[in-house]
Order: sequence, then structure tokens, then C-alpha cells
Amino acid sequence: MPNDKILKLGLPKGSLQEATFSLFQKAGYNISVSSRSYLPNIEDEEIKPMLVRAQEMARYVELGTFDAGITGKDWIVETGSDVVEVAELVYAKQSMRPVRWVLAVQEDSPFKIVHDLNGKRISTEVVNITKLYLRKHDVEADVEFSWGATEVKVPELADAIVEVTETGSSLRANHLRIIDTVLESSTRLIANKAAYHDQWKREKIDTIALLLKAAIAAEGKVGLKMNLKKSDLPRVIGIIPALRRPTVSPLADDEWVAIETIIEERIVRILVPELKRNGAEGIIEYPLNKIVP
Repeated sequence: MPNDKILKLGLPKGSLQEATFSLFQKAGYNISVSSRSYLPNIEDEEIKPMLVRAQEMARYVELGTFDAGITGKDWIVETGSDVVEVAELVYAKQSMRPVRWVLAVQEDSPFKIVHDLNGKRISTEVVNITKLYLRKHDVEADVEFSWGATEVKVPELADAIVEVTETGSSLRANHLRIIDTVLESSTRLIANKAAYHDQWKREKIDTIALLLKAAIAAEGKVGLKMNLKKSDLPRVIGIIPALRRPTVSPLADDEWVAIETIIEERIVRILVPELKRNGAEGIIEYPLNKIVP
């Protein structure tokens, strides 16, 4: 019997695809797709996914082609799409942090501030975002759409560019200097307005949002368990930088307790020896997939 409850979900094709699939897997949704297919398989019969470029996602969600989708705040702004922003998901293709669209010029360029570009030519993939930014600063410039390789267009083809960056390394490699941040953007789970008013679809979308945010919250964190004497408890609690206060449980021996806590993985190598020196025993570290507040 066919399932009449289906959520049409748009997933980003391209630079965000691998990071998105990894995040969904941590959230409990295993996704697989062949190299030439735009129709992934997902371990949820109520979800019908399709791969679409992030640049197009918001428009398709607004039109109802998808009930929900994942794209960047930048592409929502660029396309002027009227959608519901269900959740902010702070991850990108290289890191778990927002990206920036920046105004950049050649390293030896005389241009220092945005007003120096009045009457000049700017190349970018985000024409509307750039025009909004220039209008805000009362600057008139010729904004041209870039079909790619935007970093190499100055100074021969443009006086400046507006380009996206996570770390700035690509801009530096191309001998470019950042003048200003045009827009900071993060990934969003968005929904079609009509779909989000449907009770079943809204609950399904909200569940996906909850699990994805829980997976992001767990990124870079691990759980720790250990046993120690009650007499050592105040000292050990004092050195544990817990997400919240650690859980303390009694053991069969009344003089001992068990502690469980969540910490940043990067400090484990420093913290574990310190815990051992302060009386902790049977220390266990375990990975986390999700943290639900």
C-alpha cells in the first residue's frame, strides 16, 4: 500500500552535499546516491529527497516544488524568496561556522573602502546582495554577474569582486585583500509556507530540524565516564568544564560515585591525566552523535 504522507525534501547539490549527507547521517538519516543521480535514497519512506543546487533551492521551496529544503541564508536573500526559515544550521563545506560574502580588491589596489568603488565595476555571483549592500552605503557601481573563477577577474575584468569565503585562504592565494564583509551567511532549513501549515508536514520538518541541530550541537564533543571516591568529588568537579553540571550517581560501594559529563574533544588529552591525578578511575571516553537540549 503506497504511503500518502510524503515530504518532498531538497538537498544541496555541489559544495554543501558531502557535509549535508554527513550531518544527516549523524542525525540518524542515512543517505546514499550514485555519482550521476539527482535522486538520493534515504532511510525514511516518508521523505522523498532530490538534489538541487543551493542557489536554486529557495525558489523551488517557495513555489512548492519542495516542501522543505536546505540552502544558505545568502541564496534566500539573493533570490528574494518568501519561505519559512525553520532552523539555522551552522555548518559549511569545510567547517562548522558561518561563511562570509566579502568585498575584495587586488592587494596593491588603491581602493581602501567601499566608497572608493563609486563608478567602478564589481564582479560577483550574488548581484542582488551586492546591489543591496552598495545601496546601503550610497555607492553606485556597475555590478556584473560572474559565471565562475571570480577571484581571477581583478584587475583586468573588474575593479573588485564580492566572493564567498570561509577562511580567506583562496583570496589570499589569489593576492586579494578584503575591504568589507557584505553578508554573513549560514545554512538554513527552510519550508514552503503552505507545507508548513500542514500539521503532518510541519511535525516532520520540525523533527528533522531538531535532529540536525542536535547533531551540530554534538560536533567536536565527547562524553566522559569515570568512578571516584566521594572525598575526591569536589576537587574533580572543580576541574571538569562540563556542558552542564556533571551527572553524579551512587555506586554499590557507598564511598564511591560515578560521574558522567560532556566536554570538548580538543581538551581530552589535557583533562584525562588531570582527572587521573585527582583520583578518577575507570575513565571512559565515548563519541556523541546528537545532543538534544
